[in-house]
Amino acid sequence: MSTTKKRVAVTGINGKVGQHVVDQLLKDGHEVFGIDQTPATRTDIISIVADLTDYGQTFDALGSVGWDVLGDTVDNAFDVVVHLAAVPHPRLYSNAKTFENNVIAGYNVFEAAHRHGLKDIVLASSETVLGVPFPANLDQLPLDDDSARHGRNAYGLSKLFMEHLAEEYTNNDPELRVTALRLSYVQNVDDYDEYPSFADNLDTRAWDIWSYIDGRDVGTATEKALHQTQRGFHPYLIVADDTVMPIPTAKIIAERYPNTLVKGELAEFGSLLSNAAAKRDLGWVPEHTWRDHVEPNGR
Repeated sequence: MSTTKKRVAVTGINGKVGQHVVDQLLKDGHEVFGIDQTPATRTDIISIVADLTDYGQTFDALGSVGWDVLGDTVDNAFDVVVHLAAVPHPRLYSNAKTFENNVIAGYNVFEAAHRHGLKDIVLASSETVLGVPFPANLDQLPLDDDSARHGRNAYGLSKLFMEHLAEEYTNNDPELRVTALRLSYVQNVDDYDEYPSFADNLDTRAWDIWSYIDGRDVGTATEKALHQTQRGFHPYLIVADDTVMPIPTAKIIAERYPNTLVKGELAEFGSLLSNAAAKRDLGWVPEHTWRDHVEPNGR
């Protein structure tokens, strides 16, 4: 994969994921231009305030050049657009608001990128497109990027709809590539303090089959995705190698999914969402686990 330094537009820079992504892109020497609906909380990049549910503002933001008040707008202003901005989880707003915001903002980014001649998009998708909250019966484990997609709530539906949009845009433009990062539940180090207590109740995180991803690893996955060479639409689960549980995965499966087909061999605490495709195609490997920060105290 290329290691070329790129000019990158990142939407949603003020969010939990955005902070990690911008940190990593700057660390790797990329030129970052931030876009958010509120003024930037950081001063180490140039940014613009834009409401991405408004097409005109989106089009203007994705044509941004210049690093001072004399900057203007042009086509082909960026090498890559990283679209992170969204209502980040269900029930933060009403279902209708969540779906409307995420889908309209996503459509505007795709359409504005198309009009500006921007051919590389990294899209923040989600594990929810595979059916979060997961049902009590699954055909096989671990789930992977070839598993069937299901939208089970407004947030998951919005992410699923965004993947369908990405597929249609890439079908209509053979030069376009959209790399969709299906992020698991993004966590920071201070979120890990409660993890040992999960051993007392499997239900606590059963909704996403006990998966997570460290925010720093989202940053490295995004940077790897900048160098994706395959055209078209390509989705990748971005998930830690292990579960959130301090008890072995085999014990979890035996208790909750005893009749489910298990593909391959799972590590002792191996995740039930597979990141194999991201490792293979992007050369990405998660580096962080909650077990390095707190004592598991497993049962």
